[in-house]
Amino acid sequence: MTITVRFAPSPTGHIHIGNSRPALYNWLFAKKNGGRFVLRFDDTDTERSKQEYADSIEQDLRWLGIQPDTIERQSERIASYDAAAQTLKDAGLLYPCYETPEELERRRSRQRALGRPPVYDRAGLKQTEDERKAFETEGRKPHWRFVLPNHQGDPFSTQRTEVTWEDLCRGQQTVDLASMPDPVLILSDGTYLYTFASIVDDIAMGITHIIRGEDHVSNTGVQFAIFEALGAKVPIFGHHNLLTTVDGEGLSKRKGALSIGSLRETGLEPMSVCSLAVLTGTSKAVEALPTMDALVEKFDLTSVSRSSAKFDPEELKVLNARLVHDMPFEVASDRLKDLGIGGGAAFWEAIRGNCELVSDARGYWEIVEGPVQSRVEDDDREFIAQAKAFFPEGDVSAETWGAWTSALKAETGRKGRGLFMPLRRVLTGLDHGPDMKDLLPLIGRQKILDRLP
Repeated sequence: MTITVRFAPSPTGHIHIGNSRPALYNWLFAKKNGGRFVLRFDDTDTERSKQEYADSIEQDLRWLGIQPDTIERQSERIASYDAAAQTLKDAGLLYPCYETPEELERRRSRQRALGRPPVYDRAGLKQTEDERKAFETEGRKPHWRFVLPNHQGDPFSTQRTEVTWEDLCRGQQTVDLASMPDPVLILSDGTYLYTFASIVDDIAMGITHIIRGEDHVSNTGVQFAIFEALGAKVPIFGHHNLLTTVDGEGLSKRKGALSIGSLRETGLEPMSVCSLAVLTGTSKAVEALPTMDALVEKFDLTSVSRSSAKFDPEELKVLNARLVHDMPFEVASDRLKDLGIGGGAAFWEAIRGNCELVSDARGYWEIVEGPVQSRVEDDDREFIAQAKAFFPEGDVSAETWGAWTSALKAETGRKGRGLFMPLRRVLTGLDHGPDMKDLLPLIGRQKILDRLP
């Protein structure tokens, strides 16, 4: 059996860090087990689904390092939903209901007033053909509900009402169907709801494992019943904790919360995003892993915590900086070239330890190339004049800074910050930055002398 998983976003907006988590979990699980990853667009909502969002989701997943083995669209699979719905109708497991939303709400209100759970009473299942025809004559169109195995006194009462499974993240889970209403699978306009379309697709595409957020745990019992009613083997489920903001608020793509596109545009490394999105809220140490292969090795669904996982953008910056600090020149070279930065490996290795983003290198390249806004305090003017006179002859090398400052120390008696800071300020305009012994050869003799007044 080939392990097959899926990520099924609705192309009604851009994906954010929260809903990239199940995408990453599924892809990592597939890679760790030699399986397949299906990207399946839930695009049956024709009013809200847009191709531009589907394109954006594909782009964001590619940036994260996720390459689907196949891409499917539910809008192209309506015939399969028609066939599956007819199978359930023929078995008496899908029945028409003619209540309007207002009538259903009034019924629920009465139930709540009587202290009863607002569960649908299966009035539609009990209607005669004549009653249904009367509703049709009124011009009503039915929505369709699935008969759950959860009520005494019906033909399905011999079936269990409790559904138990071994969850990949949460261990043994049980959902009792006895208090659940029969779910609506088809709307009155003929639209198939996600629950039904997703199950039909999971069966057709051979999905073996369903890994998703813990907010779907309560849905799982209903889905077990539908899988079994369609004569299919139920996949293995795993429900991971959800990413929230630092304040514990849920993330919403409609609010643009930490969208993958916005994180990409800020110049972050995809592996910093992947590392934090995957490892936050687990028993594993959160660290900046350099490649997806390394993340595959560390990935473990059993390490997922039961508590929510808080995503802190500040921690993202720290992880990103670590990746940049360790990034080989070969990895950075093309991006530096795109930024108009030269200097080769010597420049990158001199400045990368001071960069949070690769793009930060641009500021240091401007310092190398010049001109810079030199800074000289009044108390340091005489010292800087001496510094120019004592600048070593010959080619500028990694030893030049040490020789220069040693000579100045002997001449002026200055040491520590009083010795080094005025030189850094006049040559770079900054109070801190890369090691000056590495910067001097990059700046070059003539520009150094020009910056010393």
